[in-house]
Amino acid sequence: MFYDITLYVCLAISGIGLLYKIFTWLHRGIGMKAANITTSTRIIAAIKGILRTVFSAQILTLIKVFILDVLFQARILKEDFLRWLMHMFIFWGFMLLLLMHAMDGIITQPLFPEYASTLNPFMFLRDLFGFLVIIGIGIAVYRRFILKVPRLKTNAIDHYAIIILAVIMLSGIFLEGLKITSYSRYQEMVDEYGGIDDEKELEALETLWVAEFEVASPRIRKTFDEEILEMGRDLHQMSCASCHSRPKWAFTGFAVAKIFKPFALALDRANIRVFLWHIHFLACFLGLAYLPFSKMFHIFATPVSLLANSVMNRETSDPANIATKQVMELDACTHCCTCSLRCSVAVALNKIDNVNILPSEKMVFLKAYAADKNLDDNALKAIQEGIYLCTNCDRCTVVCPSGINLRDLWLDVREDFIQKGYPVLMTLSPFSFFRGLNKRDLDSEYYRQPLDQAQMAVAEKCELINKPDKVVPLTPMNTEFKEKVGLSSQADTYTYCFSCENCTTVCPVVENFENPQESLDLLPHQIMRSVGLGLTDLALGSKMLWNCLTCYQCQEHCPQGVKVTDILYELKNLAVKEIRVA
Repeated sequence: MFYDITLYVCLAISGIGLLYKIFTWLHRGIGMKAANITTSTRIIAAIKGILRTVFSAQILTLIKVFILDVLFQARILKEDFLRWLMHMFIFWGFMLLLLMHAMDGIITQPLFPEYASTLNPFMFLRDLFGFLVIIGIGIAVYRRFILKVPRLKTNAIDHYAIIILAVIMLSGIFLEGLKITSYSRYQEMVDEYGGIDDEKELEALETLWVAEFEVASPRIRKTFDEEILEMGRDLHQMSCASCHSRPKWAFTGFAVAKIFKPFALALDRANIRVFLWHIHFLACFLGLAYLPFSKMFHIFATPVSLLANSVMNRETSDPANIATKQVMELDACTHCCTCSLRCSVAVALNKIDNVNILPSEKMVFLKAYAADKNLDDNALKAIQEGIYLCTNCDRCTVVCPSGINLRDLWLDVREDFIQKGYPVLMTLSPFSFFRGLNKRDLDSEYYRQPLDQAQMAVAEKCELINKPDKVVPLTPMNTEFKEKVGLSSQADTYTYCFSCENCTTVCPVVENFENPQESLDLLPHQIMRSVGLGLTDLALGSKMLWNCLTCYQCQEHCPQGVKVTDILYELKNLAVKEIRVA
């Protein structure tokens, strides 16, 4: 009765957790656009999108992705065979064990009326599926703690997932082994199902079970009379064979039974079997209740992510569905760190002690950010640094085995930071260029906000901002400034500039304005000359510096080989550094 109640409670918790997850997908959002879409709008859009996809040619795409990427996990195979093997063992072993054994009353028994957990092939298959999961867990431990894959970060939720799975599997195997050797369990079965009263027949049946079923008996010796064994076989065939196969088919439990056979009677008297039964079922119930709130929920969320991303894109899909998909993708993340292995700026971790540079760790943050959890200033600064250092190379999205569109996530969360008014001094070249390419997707009134903030941040340091009529003193030259700019070989190339204006001619930013001189203060070639003259205020105060898209057109077209874009990049970094020091 206690376990029935516990099971129903855990099922209720799991069901509530599942509904809560679906609600969060339809309620939460990443980015300012998502925040303005109501839950009811998302529900209607989701229903329309599902129906439109199912009753169109896109259903073929879904079937293809389901077979290749969900069932056989082809994306993981492309990256790493060992990791693919680990996932296949755990995924298939766990799902088949769940369907055949844990849900036997709902699935297996209706399909197979003669089903019994102690009959073949069910007994063998149960052990096979459990053994596959154990191998998968072993590979996971090997990869994380022995192989130590580079940039593979392990957090608490990874440990919980491995521990719960290991407890369920190992307790189940040991429980099965002790049940095979348990004399008290044998007596319970005889009393309940045997229907035998004759003492000699009882002895014959017990002798058979000691000889061929590995039961540890306190009264049957190891020397067996063949006539008694034959009588035992006849009795077994009449009373037990319909629900008991030879235990050797349960190869993992049988191996445990062989190991513990010398101590079986002592373990049986100590009720270790009963203790393990409680541990196993409580671990299963706990895992069931914890499933929607744990990393293991990706077993369900990841297939949904793969299927959704195979038929959705930002240009043609309903914005409400995009908002729902992005929140769902947070649960689809398995924290496998494949994205971090491919990240083009991950090398910066060697110099900057901030794990949020890695895409996999940014995903951990996004879950808390999307849930509106309070984050302290240090946490926000760390994630800002990680977000704005992203080069938008899209390598993470391409290799993600869960099919998550990480590029769009980074774009939306960065824009969200900007619009919420968080400091954006690190709106430097990588983000500026990508943001410029996506200008059509952003609200025009907000587009210039980070550029203006960056420029105003250096206002106190640069006297010429918003003072275009001020007379510029040509002397004394700021030699210290020239030395700072000349720290790198790229920046030192400004000395080659002879103001041919080729960089200004090809600049798309300059072309964007009817009167670029008035709108940008200085043009690219004029900034080069300002650096050459050591004019700090002019070089750091120009609006052109903060409008640069880092498209490298100027640098590629310079006949003198001046690294124009690299110089502008270093100037922006220098301005930020001076502000921080101030």
